[in-house]
Amino acid sequence: MTVPRTPSDPEIHAAKLPSNLSPEMLHIKAGANGEVATDPHRSGWRYLSFRSFSLGDGQGVGLDSPAHESAIVTISGGGVEIALPRGRSLGLEGRASVFDGLPWAAYIPAGTPARIIGRPLPGERAVIAIAQAPLSGRAGVSNEPIVVASADVEMEIRGAGNCTRQVNAIMPPGFPADRLLISETFTPAGNWSGWPPHKHDIDDPPREAVLEETYFFQFRRPEAWGFQRVYGRDAGDDGQKEGPGDGPGDLLAPVRHGDLVIVDRGYHPFIATPGYDAYYLNALAGDRRTMANSDDPDLAWTRSLWPALGPDPRVPLVNAPGLGT
Repeated sequence: MTVPRTPSDPEIHAAKLPSNLSPEMLHIKAGANGEVATDPHRSGWRYLSFRSFSLGDGQGVGLDSPAHESAIVTISGGGVEIALPRGRSLGLEGRASVFDGLPWAAYIPAGTPARIIGRPLPGERAVIAIAQAPLSGRAGVSNEPIVVASADVEMEIRGAGNCTRQVNAIMPPGFPADRLLISETFTPAGNWSGWPPHKHDIDDPPREAVLEETYFFQFRRPEAWGFQRVYGRDAGDDGQKEGPGDGPGDLLAPVRHGDLVIVDRGYHPFIATPGYDAYYLNALAGDRRTMANSDDPDLAWTRSLWPALGPDPRVPLVNAPGLGT
């Protein structure tokens, strides 16, 4: 069954909720079994829930909030089967790791019960990520599940020099979801991504939109780490940071394989340490179907350096659709 919808204009909030988490609470470290999770109560925001975990062969789990729309993304270890009502099912081929192939994903509309069943590679466990959000009531949202195959993923190279990164759009603004926006970013060893630092805290179209976001990290070598910063979290509803943005509410954390970062408010650049290619899955949810954001005004000028630098020749880091290719 699907939830009947009455198309209407979604409520538009002027700004994100005030930051109420300590910097330490923004960084969720992977547990012993590799699982991480957050929800609106844990994150102190309105919409976005995120969870990553693994499934053995034939092991199944239902969606936590079937009344919400859901995005399921394969991370590593192979794929999954998604069992739907009336005996239907979807197959996500998956990938050996995020560095071995482009993603497979599925959109599950709100009100559609689904059970996710592990179909890993031999001897592996299938690691997946699930993002969920409530409906806004906007028109144009799919009432049917949608498979996003690896061949459907839109790849983009952003930045230049040591700010070059690869961004794969899985469920971009043009995708027929409601609130959810899903992409993934590959940062070559030693490079910065999310640079110049940007934020999406206030409703100021077309310059900026309110978007909640999580970063879920993977590294080519699991002993690796990188640095995630979230700063300017004490900005007011006009989105302007106070002083240089080096306040007590800032996060500067070494993130490791499987960790999750909550971007509740503020600018949020990332750097991959030398020798270690990095990946993060971006899950976002907001009032408008856009990725609009604004740069830190102190650092926006660095874009002017890019034409002379050219893109990093190492990208794309991943361009193969198959498993282990």
